[in-house]
Amino acid sequence: MAVDPETLNPVNYSRAESLQIINLLFQSLLSADLGTNTIKPFLAEAMPSVERQDSITLFTYEIRKEAEWTDGSPVTAQDVAFTLKVAKAPLLNNESLKPQLEFIKDIRLDAGNPQRFTFVCSGFAPEMELLTGDFFILPAYLYDPENLLLHLNVADLHNGQQAVAQDEKLKTFAAQFNTPAFGHDPRLLQGSGGYVLENWQNGQYLTLTRKKDWWGNNTSNTQHLTANPQRVSFQVIPDITTALLALQNRQLDVLENIPAHEFEQLRKQESFLKDYNLHTPDAYDFYYAGINTRNPKFSDKRTRQAIAHLLDVNNIIQVSQMSYATPTVGIIPPSVKEFYNSNLQPINHDANKASTLLQEAEWIREADGWFKNIDGKREQLTVEVIYRAGNTNFENAAAILKQNASHLDIPVQVQGEESTLLSSRSKQHNFELYFRSLSGNPFAFNFKPLLHTAYAGMGGLNYTGFGTSESDSILDKISGTVPDREQQAVLLRRLQEIMQEEAAIIPMYYTKERLAVHRRFTNTKVSGLKPGYDVSAFTLKQE
Repeated sequence: MAVDPETLNPVNYSRAESLQIINLLFQSLLSADLGTNTIKPFLAEAMPSVERQDSITLFTYEIRKEAEWTDGSPVTAQDVAFTLKVAKAPLLNNESLKPQLEFIKDIRLDAGNPQRFTFVCSGFAPEMELLTGDFFILPAYLYDPENLLLHLNVADLHNGQQAVAQDEKLKTFAAQFNTPAFGHDPRLLQGSGGYVLENWQNGQYLTLTRKKDWWGNNTSNTQHLTANPQRVSFQVIPDITTALLALQNRQLDVLENIPAHEFEQLRKQESFLKDYNLHTPDAYDFYYAGINTRNPKFSDKRTRQAIAHLLDVNNIIQVSQMSYATPTVGIIPPSVKEFYNSNLQPINHDANKASTLLQEAEWIREADGWFKNIDGKREQLTVEVIYRAGNTNFENAAAILKQNASHLDIPVQVQGEESTLLSSRSKQHNFELYFRSLSGNPFAFNFKPLLHTAYAGMGGLNYTGFGTSESDSILDKISGTVPDREQQAVLLRRLQEIMQEEAAIIPMYYTKERLAVHRRFTNTKVSGLKPGYDVSAFTLKQE
């Protein structure tokens, strides 16, 4: 891993590094089997039964009777209800999960079967079947031993946020849940998965050990439920050169996110290929530039469009990705042809077009740069670019933008930031332009937390401030009551048009994964879906 996980809290994590480990500690009702890239029941006994009733849809699940928490107690519908309360309640750090489950209005528990329950959902959308099962279930006994949330109803949390926010027990629970311990303490990070967190040395490594007599070993016809390795160690190595050296010295069994040039060199090393397999599945990692629309210099979309024309995405791909990336016009992967807007053309490198757009935005080119009166003050067009330090993909993109901008006398200052500082600056809107990546999947396209103006406030995930009334309406429909996939496709294509027009998020490309796995392992389940492979499934080859 290049960096430590920001948190291992299953409710408010945001990084792929966190997801990799949380997947081994906790489970959701449904999840992707990386061996087949299909959705399968994990904690659930089977896919849910679906019943549509006018304005609501009912999804009924039953949890596997074998499913247990770390203390040996059964996973029940009460735990699912508790998790929903945590996801929906005010005052809690749940901004990432809350919008994903916004369509769930209530939960009905089966009085005769503690493992059976029904979600009551608003309207119907094709993605709801996945979304009702695609969140990690928390152990109520461990997270809320005082039963502080027991008296609250999911329906009340769905409908009456302001009134519930005054609840004293909720305030007490929130004060506990929002502490760092719920994302770092091994005593709290115990789910229904096959592993427990043994040790976390910040900046060095995280070690997980397999549970004794894990319940998943006692199920039949569930080859996707695995906990094969007895011990898994994640090494934190910020410098990719050091990581590659460790790989070539056979000190690592798996290395992912290998830079394209280094990956090509590994392909040519016969001695290395005797010990390692190299894989390049199509990934769902979206690389983009984000512009802070709140900054007066960039409030005019024509200014942002001009910067987009200075990026030169094709050159960025050639320099940093070689053949391991696909240009994209928007946030939808080009491989998802049903939803990708193929009628749009990528914004190409065009200095003349950029110059014209800046003039239309009332910038005046003078001998020493571009100037404009903003709020009664003469401002020069300069751009500060930040990205995660050590990421050569972003470093190359920033260098290319700086070079192209210099031809138009636009000064660009480039700064690599430590990961935590970059995240903090993004959340606090303390940036002008950043390079980032997002991890997605081909199953769900609810971008509301990232793009809706309701999440553009301080601390929200809409860092750039993107959003129009039309885009908000589209995002509301996609996350709520889209009637069918055809209508969903229409909405998503229109969203891509609006995003290109607004140019707050400038799309660059989707990558292919590049990873090396030692040949002594089989059943590695390499996939373009995160985390890219299923380490819980690894087995040793028979000699």
